[in-house]
Amino acid sequence: MAKAPVLTPQADDFPRWYQDLINKAELADNGPVRGTMVIRPYGYGLWERMQQDMDLRIKEAGAQNAYFPLFIPQSYLTREAEHVEGFAPELAVVTHAGGKELEEPIVVRPTSETIINEYFSKWVQSYRDLPLLINQWANVVRWELRPRLFLRTTEFLWQEGHTAHATYEDARDYASRIQREVYADFMTNVLAMDVVLGRKTAKERFAGAINTLTLEGMMGDGKALQLGTSHELGQNFAKAFHTQYLSKDGAQEHVWQTSWGSTTRMIGALVMMHGDDNGLRVPPRLAHVQVVVLAIKGDDEVVAKVREIGDRLKAAGLRVVVDDRTDTPFGRRAVDWELKGVPVRVEIGPRDLEAGTAMLARRIPGGKSPVALDSLAALLPAVLEEDQAQLLRESRERRESRTVDVATLEEAAEAAATGWARIPWADLGPEGEAKLAEQGVSVRCLVGKDGGVPDADDAPGTLAIVARAY
Repeated sequence: MAKAPVLTPQADDFPRWYQDLINKAELADNGPVRGTMVIRPYGYGLWERMQQDMDLRIKEAGAQNAYFPLFIPQSYLTREAEHVEGFAPELAVVTHAGGKELEEPIVVRPTSETIINEYFSKWVQSYRDLPLLINQWANVVRWELRPRLFLRTTEFLWQEGHTAHATYEDARDYASRIQREVYADFMTNVLAMDVVLGRKTAKERFAGAINTLTLEGMMGDGKALQLGTSHELGQNFAKAFHTQYLSKDGAQEHVWQTSWGSTTRMIGALVMMHGDDNGLRVPPRLAHVQVVVLAIKGDDEVVAKVREIGDRLKAAGLRVVVDDRTDTPFGRRAVDWELKGVPVRVEIGPRDLEAGTAMLARRIPGGKSPVALDSLAALLPAVLEEDQAQLLRESRERRESRTVDVATLEEAAEAAATGWARIPWADLGPEGEAKLAEQGVSVRCLVGKDGGVPDADDAPGTLAIVARAY
């Protein structure tokens, strides 16, 4: 009998493959409350690497980290009508605490525009206080009706940036800077994800914003996933919370604001964009384990050499784990590391020692080849960079090959069955967008004819990217 595959093949059932991989690669488990998740150490290690890299980029953009409460008075949300209407179906509300009914219900943080504006209004007095650039790493709660680990969970982890500026132009430019220099650069150069930068339509815009900039990625099954957003909030929240400053001319002015966020959804994207039927494939620049050095057998000399090589590779600046658990069969350990997507395995046994070589197994392109033990430290950095580039290239080739230009709504819906469609926004418009939504297809973003981000929805030559989405 043929041996059953470790994972459900992607071609047979992509959603089942995804769930299998999350489980068997030990990324996460379902939490005890529907829609919550327990992020396991290997999965959390990916998030930590994402945090570290993005945190540096956010700080380079001038923002400072702070922290705001998880609990928000319900009255705060009602001050901005569009905002509360947009989030109402997703809110978790606390009505009792300490054995008593609360005088005012408390909302568990779905996002922090309202509570942060309460404090911005205290902190901003003069034009000298601007721009005020704040970021926080936190958890949020949005009640999900159809949860899926990492992609849509009732509680998830994220960073959320909130800024206040003296002018519309300054706020607009900063929102764009975050989209390009923080999110796009990180996703492209670290996550090896080809992403499309665009602006959301009015229907898809963040509740309370005047413009939403987005980054969309194509997953392995051709569907789209929103990977990060940066919002121009205009003066909507400033007026609701009286966030004003004294201008150089001595007049009281409302600030202009932005907010922006990215989440643990990026781990789900990592799985769906780079994973294959053998498991995850982690981009080397992201991987918290770039190299695993495995002892094939429990021979004392082999174990000693494996540990020595591990130390040597760590000294060369690589992120390394030594696997000398020889009481567990080698084949099982190799499969486990393959499932986890570690870019490189260095396998050493008695015969390898005799030959002065190791077997180098590369997860991303696949294949094995013998390599001299003494050359590993010099060879591996270049190998990892090659593999990083391959993942990005594959991601871009998938999007380009599965995106088609269409002229009609019907053609757009048909193309969205297997990939993405591009259609002139002037031909589709809000009416066509609504008709597509009836078929489970959405306008993911608007882009310029040159591939850039248009300044307005009705900018000449604007194209709509249409797809089914997670």
